[in-house]
Amino acid sequence: MEGESQAGSGSPASSPQASGPSTLSRTQRGAIAAQACDTCRSRKQKCDEQRPKCGTCVKFKLDCRYREPQPTKKDKTLVEILERIKSLEGKIDNLTAQGLSTAFHSSISGDAFVQTPAPIGSIGGSIASVSSSAFVPAPPSDAVLSPGNVAHYNYVSSAQAMLGWPAVQELLKDILPSVPGRDQSSLTGQDGISILQGAGPPLPLAATGSRRRSRAASSLESPSSAGSPSSTQVLNSLTWESVQVLAKAFFDTFNLLHPIVDRQAFISTTLPAILTNGLIFDDSIQSTLTYLIFALGEVAIDAYSRPGGVKARVTAKHPGLVFFNEARRRMGFSLTECSLENVQVFALAGIYYETCFCHMDFWRMTISASSACQALLSRKDSNPEELTSARGDIVKRAFWYCSVMETYFNLELGMPLTGLDKYEALVRVPDFGGPISQEDYISHFQEHFASQIVLRRLSADFNNILSNVSGSPASSISSSLSPAPAIPGAIKPLAMQLDQWRETLLPMHLRWVEPDPGLFPSTSQGIYGATVYPTTTPVTAPSTAPSSAMPPITSVGFTADLSSQPVAYPYAMDIQIALLRTRYYTTKLLLYRPFIYKALHHPDQMTKEDADGVATCLNACLKWPITMSPACTRKFLIPCLFFWTQNILGALVILHLSEQVPILARIKASGICGAGFEADARETVRLGLEWIGDLKEVDPQAEWAWSIAKGIFGLND
Repeated sequence: MEGESQAGSGSPASSPQASGPSTLSRTQRGAIAAQACDTCRSRKQKCDEQRPKCGTCVKFKLDCRYREPQPTKKDKTLVEILERIKSLEGKIDNLTAQGLSTAFHSSISGDAFVQTPAPIGSIGGSIASVSSSAFVPAPPSDAVLSPGNVAHYNYVSSAQAMLGWPAVQELLKDILPSVPGRDQSSLTGQDGISILQGAGPPLPLAATGSRRRSRAASSLESPSSAGSPSSTQVLNSLTWESVQVLAKAFFDTFNLLHPIVDRQAFISTTLPAILTNGLIFDDSIQSTLTYLIFALGEVAIDAYSRPGGVKARVTAKHPGLVFFNEARRRMGFSLTECSLENVQVFALAGIYYETCFCHMDFWRMTISASSACQALLSRKDSNPEELTSARGDIVKRAFWYCSVMETYFNLELGMPLTGLDKYEALVRVPDFGGPISQEDYISHFQEHFASQIVLRRLSADFNNILSNVSGSPASSISSSLSPAPAIPGAIKPLAMQLDQWRETLLPMHLRWVEPDPGLFPSTSQGIYGATVYPTTTPVTAPSTAPSSAMPPITSVGFTADLSSQPVAYPYAMDIQIALLRTRYYTTKLLLYRPFIYKALHHPDQMTKEDADGVATCLNACLKWPITMSPACTRKFLIPCLFFWTQNILGALVILHLSEQVPILARIKASGICGAGFEADARETVRLGLEWIGDLKEVDPQAEWAWSIAKGIFGLND
């Protein structure tokens, strides 16, 4: 069908310039550019390099074949990353099948790591006198492993479930009565859908409360407003130059984080065709996709043109609403279409809903994208060769986007999986083949997306393994009690896998030294082939570097100084790095949180290994890059804000408990958390409160989280 050859197509036609859809000169093409076909080579004449056939081959009705470009050093690096991903998948499978059994039996049989602790659980003990030597290892005995003397751990995969722990409930019992819509039973008895629905009252149509919340909701809930004179005026004023600015803003930000639309095909094929036919009167699925791209492009431009947090914005309505409402008017015509564009439309609509803090709508659209992807893959299951084409690679990317989102909905809220994971063996990891634009080539989006996929696989497998060890279903809402030493024995090899991801699987420009997650690697200055320059709105800037009159960035990294002018890195580099690093630390927190439970509820049975686990967990809470500038100043670009707010609240609760609970305070005083822990913890609390406070006026879930944090830390509104 026609839709099969447009937005999702792998067509390598050259991108148009702002003046119109003309062919780029050779110096303007990307590093992996098209080249003369074999026919023109043999005739020794100039080739216009059009696909699927150049002008000469069309004229003489000849077969048109292009040679594959020779792989560059960057291509070889990406191939190496993908090979390591496949190797890691095998290791994880072996770990699941064999490693747990070995770890468990060896720990029971004599390689003891269950140790008799010194009596450090006494509340009246001296904190200052405790050192790491207080946790003295001892050989196992029948008494240690007997049912009456078993140390219990509690595994949960979400911060929401952690709030149901008895010790946390005790902390919150005086706070929850003042929190609207929540009591102690609501923290443990609700499923994910109830949590999403209860995140706050329905956004009102009337202009009450926050300006942004009410007006954005009014526009979202009144699609007929798209026909208002102002909307018509906006649509009629679109020019080739203005739509290129919107498209570039989308592809330089959202599509680098979730590369599910082919920039080259959209700019060179879909967009010119849509504008030629008349965008306003076009009801095709391509026009729906185009409007969604424009809507998210406007969100990206707003994020860069007015940095400084969400509460600093006082615009009359949410950016991109005119385009989004036009897309919603057309979505009904293609709801059941079995195509790549159908998956893309649902996914992009969900992303836009999340920028409006409509979390339930985000989930519903994401699940719809997963269902549409399954329908598409069930058709390709009988012909897997289709996935080897350039368009098939876009299908793979859309599949993994849906899979990543599903996994985190399952971990954070216990939402059921749709069954999309059964297609992993068919789809495999995308190879990012086919021609790409210059911007996409130098943005390194492939490495970022591949790293996301691996980290998602690790998170899902960690959750399944720890839940299986605990003998209960893998669910973020239900808790998992387990006798020692099963969970400690399982955590060790999983932590090694996570460290391997950070130390060896990540490409060099995405790696960091763990004690300081706020620093960019030294190679960041040159990863784009030139010094990184700050710009006011990089999404609207040309691809080439600014003039030499503009001073280069001298300090590359994240900062806890939220009052400083945020640096605008090209291609959302700061968001890419912040997402990967923060997800790494939340995954590490997931692994080591059972040690916090034991310290809170069984302090008299703590061992040195348990204390080390507590220290690792506490350090995993510190200074997440996503809460630091410049990433936190552009929250509209950060996917899944609901998840991050939940996890930030969870980290704040743990850090507060470390101040209030004697056993945790004594572990900190022993020095095993590191010399700078206290200062970093104070900074982390400030950053976390800034994050939640910035969103509380526009996001009902953040408003609820603020009520909890305000009560814990004794803050005023």
